[in-house]
Amino acid sequence: MIKSSLDDMLMGRQSRYALVIAVAKRARELSQEMEDGKIEKNEKPVLVAYDEFKRHKYAIYESEADD
Repeated sequence: MIKSSLDDMLMGRQSRYALVIAVAKRARELSQEMEDGKIEKNEKPVLVAYDEFKRHKYAIYESEADD
């Protein structure tokens, strides 16, 4: 179920690894904001971050490899 959602989110543009790293970084930001009291969420930071990327609130930029 999640695999098909990931494929829809990526649309062949980014790697799954890039998505995982981006979601993890955003989840850490959300977690820190929750600890600081800036935002209040009842959901877990990873689920919130995943949903933000799914709704295309954030974009993933990968650098081109120099071969």
